[in-house]
Amino acid sequence: MSTVYDCGHPRERKDGLAAAASAVRAGDLVVIPTDTVYGIGADAFSLSAVHDLLAAKGRGSDMPVGVLVGSWSTIDGLVLSVPHQARRLIEAFWPGDLSLVLHHAPSLSWDLGRTKGTVMVRMPLHPVAIELLRETGPMAVSSANRSGLPPASTVDEARGQLGESVRVYLDGGPSGDPVPSTIVDLTGDEPVMLREGAVSMAAVSEALGGVEVARPGG
Repeated sequence: MSTVYDCGHPRERKDGLAAAASAVRAGDLVVIPTDTVYGIGADAFSLSAVHDLLAAKGRGSDMPVGVLVGSWSTIDGLVLSVPHQARRLIEAFWPGDLSLVLHHAPSLSWDLGRTKGTVMVRMPLHPVAIELLRETGPMAVSSANRSGLPPASTVDEARGQLGESVRVYLDGGPSGDPVPSTIVDLTGDEPVMLREGAVSMAAVSEALGGVEVARPGG
């Protein structure tokens, strides 16, 4: 049975974070507030939990799940190497609305979908999300909605779409305008902006010292 915790109340926030961390460790799904929209999350290293996440959203492995982290340093254990450009973007925009696509470490036993050896990783700028991530470690997180429906900007919207497939809902209040994160692919010879969201292309280029950022296929 699902439980909703109002993180606007200190005691309930504490209990909710403990319940969410326990759920993640048990391989269950949780819904968390982020700085963009609400997300549905699971232990990134649990194959069954990630499968359940995709099933809850009604989508297949052809649309892989990204990973949220609770600190800058976590990325070092997840990727093959952290290029200089990634370091500059992390320093400029993390925690925040920028997702980076990098080659993941081949030793990791996870299955986030058909990623072709890459991982999309971000550190969100939301205190509830950060606190949970620092307790659980990296989480596979996608927008808290059924595939094809609008992303949830409140916990009620998330629960209305995902229902009892989620064990714990953390209510952090309305997320505001549902602006997605910007996605930059750093797996090739030049940075490629796969999606321009909250962080503009100009801001990314400036953080990289004026390096031109390409569009897909550009």
